[in-house]
Amino acid sequence: MNPSGRLWGGALSLALLWLLAACGKQEAPPAAQQAVPVQVIKTVAQDLPVTFEFVGQTQSDQAVDIRGRVSGFLVKRSYVEGAMVKAGQLLFEIDHKPFQAQLDAAKAQLAQERARLEVARANLARVKPLAERNALSAKDLDDATGNYHAAAAGVEQARAQVEAQQLNLSYTYVRSPVDGVSSFAVLPEGAYVSATNSLLTTVSTLTPMRINFSISEPQTLEFRAQQANKQLVPPPDQHYEVTVVLADGSEYPRKGRITFADATYNQQTGTFLVRAEMPNQEGVLRPGQFVRVLVNGAKRPDAIVVPQRAVVHGPKGDLVFVVDKDSKASPRPVTVGDLSGSMWRISQGLGAGETVVVDGASKIAPGATVKITGEAPPAAVGAGSVPAPPSAQGASAPVAQSS
Repeated sequence: MNPSGRLWGGALSLALLWLLAACGKQEAPPAAQQAVPVQVIKTVAQDLPVTFEFVGQTQSDQAVDIRGRVSGFLVKRSYVEGAMVKAGQLLFEIDHKPFQAQLDAAKAQLAQERARLEVARANLARVKPLAERNALSAKDLDDATGNYHAAAAGVEQARAQVEAQQLNLSYTYVRSPVDGVSSFAVLPEGAYVSATNSLLTTVSTLTPMRINFSISEPQTLEFRAQQANKQLVPPPDQHYEVTVVLADGSEYPRKGRITFADATYNQQTGTFLVRAEMPNQEGVLRPGQFVRVLVNGAKRPDAIVVPQRAVVHGPKGDLVFVVDKDSKASPRPVTVGDLSGSMWRISQGLGAGETVVVDGASKIAPGATVKITGEAPPAAVGAGSVPAPPSAQGASAPVAQSS
């Protein structure tokens, strides 16, 4: 055999030996799937306080337009614009000289009428005994009596005219009818005040302060449905507590209460008007502010809550992973309701006593085996749950039935 033939024979022998060795090897078993470490929480039914949140605007309980009640030139402004004023405090002066002259004329007329009355009284006193002795005719007595009563009526008319002129004179001194904060002066000194140009300023009381907010018709219907289904329990006697959050995020320290709920549906806004009253002795709240209104007092009985991070938001909806007795996690579609602190209320899909994965859910495949490493630290449930966004749960509003 030539050298090239011996070389090919050796290569063929080596190939055959490699194939035999490969066929003789047994296939290695697949590696066992490791359990995914997770932290869980046991669901518990509990009463959950509810907080309904709205956008409101402050309004003075009494916003009084200060108007001139008589015509004349404005001669003086006696207050500082924007300052607090007291009831009875002088704000403006209208030229009072013409009204003083009219008052003096009315007083003179009253004196004249009183003099006429005295003459008529004396004349009647002389005529009456003479008529009784038939010394004068009955007509003379009737004339004297008529003159006396006419003079008495003239006195009353003149007295009323004096009182009217005194009122007109007093109206030249424009005073605040209430305690409150003043607005700017509409008319400058020297302007003419008339019936068509009478507004001088506005004084608004600060306590109590009204808080107006609106509730939509769907919110009202949802609330009534939840009440009928025992999913929501209002406070006794519908006494809701109102908290105000200011524009900087700070919470106003005093609490208020709902005092009015309009029974008429506003067709332009599609809402019902609700009003709360808030103590405001320090004057922190001013009319026209936009605030967040938190309405507390209602509760949801036997609510199921889980931490926010336990809920997986997918394209087909929300779900949680529930661990069964065999330590296998399976996805469970749920409907989230209100948000309370860092906890979601689960309105549908979960019951009490179930084991829900809190941490580690992103690593779990459906039906995977899990290893429970402990229970997740309990997250704080807030003072009240806040309605979820419309995509998760229709908002509800209890106060539409309050009064």
